[in-house]
Amino acid sequence: MSTPVLLKSSSGVQTVSIESKLMSDHRRLFITGEINADSAMDFFKQVMFLNLENDKEPIFVFINSPGGEIDNGLLIYDAIVGSKAPICTFCSGCAYSMGAVLFACGKERFMLPHSKLMLHEPLLGEKIGGNASSVKSISESLLETKGMMNKLLAFHTGKTEAEMDELTSYDHYFSAQEAVKMGLADGIKNFKEMMEGCA
Repeated sequence: MSTPVLLKSSSGVQTVSIESKLMSDHRRLFITGEINADSAMDFFKQVMFLNLENDKEPIFVFINSPGGEIDNGLLIYDAIVGSKAPICTFCSGCAYSMGAVLFACGKERFMLPHSKLMLHEPLLGEKIGGNASSVKSISESLLETKGMMNKLLAFHTGKTEAEMDELTSYDHYFSAQEAVKMGLADGIKNFKEMMEGCA
């Protein structure tokens, strides 16, 4: 849900969303709430727009998300790591599950002092049904996804896949300090420092 703000200009008063203003004027994007097809495609289009506008200036992405659908999360992931304009990520609240993966893949990654990350194994979004072959296929696909996610996290943290497999074997929560220690974040910034961007 967008938040409206009134802007005064020589032509009068205009209503725009805060999100649009922050994106167009300050290259700030947001990943909030559950990650799904709509939020992933909106983010993809925003990154595309900002790259077309200027592919050298950094983009700042603020994440406060409980996670969501893996396939749609990977669309956001591809946009972040594939962007020619460098993308810095900020955890502003929580980045759980797929949200933590997206946070970890930023070129530079910073957390607010009281924000948290959480990692775990991929989960089934619905009940398993069907015959034995279907259940076997679903199980194999889930294990493949688990291996892929651990590989991505290992790449972005400098840890081994075995270490990431252990960390994601249950719901593992990280404070900002713990996230930095584990290589999931590069540092901790207060709100004022976060407003100034990366580095």
